[in-house]
Order: sequence, then C-alpha cells, then structure tokens
Amino acid sequence: MSESLACFDSSSGLVAVHTPICMDSLIEQWSLVQRAMLRTVARGFSRDEWAYLAKFLDAHNLDKTIRESFGAPTHHPIGVPLRIYRARGPIAVWLPSNVSLLGPLTLVLLSLTGQRLLLKLGSRNDDLAAAFLDFARNTLGPGVLRSYLEQNVSAESFSRGDAREREMTSVARVRIVFGSDQAALAIHSLPHPVDSIGISFSDRQSEAWLDTRSADDETLKTLLRIFAVYGQAGCTSPKRAVLIGASESERKAVFERLVGLSSSVFNPKPAMNIASDTLMSDQWARALGWRTERTPGNGALLATGDGNLEDFDGIMALKLEARSLEDAFRALPANIQTIGYALANPPDSRWMELLATSSVARFVPIARMHHFSGTWDGEPFWARCFEVMELGS
Repeated sequence: MSESLACFDSSSGLVAVHTPICMDSLIEQWSLVQRAMLRTVARGFSRDEWAYLAKFLDAHNLDKTIRESFGAPTHHPIGVPLRIYRARGPIAVWLPSNVSLLGPLTLVLLSLTGQRLLLKLGSRNDDLAAAFLDFARNTLGPGVLRSYLEQNVSAESFSRGDAREREMTSVARVRIVFGSDQAALAIHSLPHPVDSIGISFSDRQSEAWLDTRSADDETLKTLLRIFAVYGQAGCTSPKRAVLIGASESERKAVFERLVGLSSSVFNPKPAMNIASDTLMSDQWARALGWRTERTPGNGALLATGDGNLEDFDGIMALKLEARSLEDAFRALPANIQTIGYALANPPDSRWMELLATSSVARFVPIARMHHFSGTWDGEPFWARCFEVMELGS
C-alpha cells in the first residue's frame, strides 16, 4: 500500500493530511461495493438496513467527512501548509450490543484513515460488521481497499475481560468505546500506549419534537419508522415525542392519528421477548395513569399523558407528550443526545438560545435522527484519529 499526502484549503489556511493509503482511492473502491449492494441483500441485514448502508457508501457522503474535518481538497497547493495531520495509528473499537448497523458504518468511516482497525463486536446483536466485511472482501477485485480489508481489519466477538481485549488496548493508538460509562472506564483503564487517546460514547437518549402544524400523516409515519428501527435500544431513537406548544385536545388528536398509522409500520409478528415486554409495559403504564394502545401482535406500545406522569420503560414503547418550549428544554434528560425536529417555522433566536445553553449534541430533522457521521455526540471522533504537526514559517 502506497502512502499519500493530500492538501486541503481549511478555514485557517493550507493544511496537509498524511495517510498510508490515498483516501480518494478508498472512496472510489467503496463505490464498487455500493454498486454490488444494489444487486443483492447480504444475509443478516434487513432491506432497510442494507439500503441505508448502501446510501451511506455514496462517494459524496464519505467525502463530506473529509471536507468537514480538513477543508476543500486542492491539487495545486500554494505555499507551505500551516500544519500536517497524520494518522495516529491502530484504532480499536468496542461496538454496542443494541445497534447492529453501527458496526458497518464505523468500519467504513474509519477505513478512510488507512489504519489498522480492530473491532470488538457486540455480544448480543446480529454480527453485521463481520458479515459486511466478508461481503466487501468477496465483492472487490484486487486493489487497495480489498488489500486493506484483508490485511488490516479484524472483527471478533468475545466476552468482556477476554485476553484479546487487553491485546487491543496494548496496541491501539485510538480507543473508541460505545457502551456504558462503567464499560468505557474499565476499557480505558487497561494498559495502553502513553500517547494513545480514548473516546467514549456512553449511554445517551433522544427525543422527537414537533408542532401541530407540522404533524401531518407523512411526518408522523416518519416518526414511527424512525422509532421502529431500534425502539428504545438505540441512542438516536426517540424515547418520547413532544408536541411543542400543543393543547391537550391537540395532543389527544395527534395520538389518535399515531395509533391509526402504526399498524402499517410495526411488525405484527414480533419476537416473543418484544411481545411479552410490550404487554408488561402496557400494564405498568396504565397503572401510572398513561393512556396506551398496543399495535397488532404487540409489536409496539404507544402511550400519551399530560407530562406530569411517572415515567416507565419498554423496549418498543413510544410516549407522546405536549409541553411549552421552555418546559420541553427543562424536561430534557441529563444524557440527551439528539433532538429530531419537525417544525412548521424555522427555529428562531429563542430556540437557538435555549439550544446553546443545553447539552443537546444533535438537532436534526426527524428523518436524519439515525444518520451517522464523523462527528458523534458532539465529538469529532474521525478527525481525532489524526494528530497534528504545527509548521512554523
């Protein structure tokens, strides 16, 4: 594999980026994998997961991560760069057990660094990272991406505390952990190179905010579809939907429409544990005063209340509340990650002031709540896989 030095016009001036493999060549060959994906669906993936992953591989999407980190590429640089970004070295990633698609997405983005990549797979989810890795290897002909995936990427599943975990931390210059605070602390406490860095993505939750003028059937279907992907398991999945500034009668009317639309979205034949959990959640919610409706087959539970009721949990339980804008911000959980929005009017200065003083990491349209990129939880983790050399003039 040949080394590559690329130049970019950043907001502060010319910078150079050094990687073991040309990033443009890797993006070009991921496009070959994308084309092959249009002809089949790999085992273990749902059609929706496969379609999202194929769209993610679009060259413009991958190039966007590079541009957001370094600036616009220039093939005719003028002058001496202000700094050189160089890939730090091996990257070890601990993937979560509840968001299976995160593995392939992380694999693709981190491959652009050209570094050795060690993936510790989640122990309880479908092994989509390894399945996609096999698909890509088998699809590609000879070239830099296939060589990179065969020689520098490994994806293994093993229990916490396994000796392989210690091996990963001992060689990784970058440790990326998706998991609980306790898991991240334990992993970063293992022996590691003194010049390595640790990045943690721990337990977070998200919400969807709408107003009554934007809550048409198509928007409500989008909300239900986004929720149905991961239920309460995904950090980008809405734990509740909030109608901003709505009256009680408007909340109840929107809830009726959600119930009517839900049968076309949720699985009428869910797994036994989902159906059982939905029944228990329904009983719990009703005892607390929530109004609830179960979807056919107990695939999900929809609940609504006045905003003052005690909370309850459920794997596939989506709550609908109505709050004023200020109250919605006051009620945000301490570990808020994403707010997905659907608003008739663009957020005004009051919105921006409240967002700026909150701990919200992402404020995006509802349809983009699950969108993954090189910045996550407000952390530019992809760019941090590079260290910086300042150049004086």
